[in-house]
Amino acid sequence: MTAQERATQCFLQGHNCSQAVALAFADEAGVDPVLVGAASLPLGGGLGRLRLTCGAVSGAAVALGLLFPHATKDEMYALVQEFARRFTQAHHYLGCRELLQQAGVAVNEGPVSEPRTEEFYKKRPCGRLIGDAAAIVEAICREHGRL
Repeated sequence: MTAQERATQCFLQGHNCSQAVALAFADEAGVDPVLVGAASLPLGGGLGRLRLTCGAVSGAAVALGLLFPHATKDEMYALVQEFARRFTQAHHYLGCRELLQQAGVAVNEGPVSEPRTEEFYKKRPCGRLIGDAAAIVEAICREHGRL
């Protein structure tokens, strides 16, 4: 199963965007999935549902940190910036608010997430964004000999 498929599956199982991407790499990183899920939970919804940086983007940054634990600060920043360049090239934005608006989804904030219904999954671009984020992380890892 590809990272894209694992991330999408995690999202469809109820994990938020950040968790879905980070969890797609937990096994490869050799990190407890419960810990990865807990650490990435607050990043969903654009950081605590504030609609700031997309959770899939934040989850990708977490995944890169887990997959490259010996990277220097500068090396990690370069990896994250490469991820951001590719994600922005594909989706134009890194922000949750802008990505939802671009897809025609009403943006609401507050701490209460929407119920995960069939309609929820249909109207949101999140599944595609999560899959793409995981695929980009996977590509970067392959290019750097990590996978």
